[in-house]
Amino acid sequence: MERVDAKKFDELLKGDKPLVCDFYTTWCGPCKLLTPIVEEMSEKYADEATFVKVDIDLNIELAVRYNITSIPVVAVFKNGEIADRTLGYSTKEDIEEFLAKNL
Repeated sequence: MERVDAKKFDELLKGDKPLVCDFYTTWCGPCKLLTPIVEEMSEKYADEATFVKVDIDLNIELAVRYNITSIPVVAVFKNGEIADRTLGYSTKEDIEEFLAKNL
């Protein structure tokens, strides 16, 4: 799963597949717990979506643009807009259900 900056994020947002973004910071405990789950889902759903990670400390403009005020957030983007998002730590089962519903 690629870590991207705002420029790369905006390029991927224009792609044909939905974009799944894990908004995080390096110091966030729940973010660290969620990372392996999202990475596993990125492999499972690789044919259906593009998965990326955005460190909001390094990409404040994206956090502001998408109103990311708490983390972690896993967001699904379709047609350049947020279709749905989670907030906080979620179990593997919850993330899988969220992705199955939104991809």
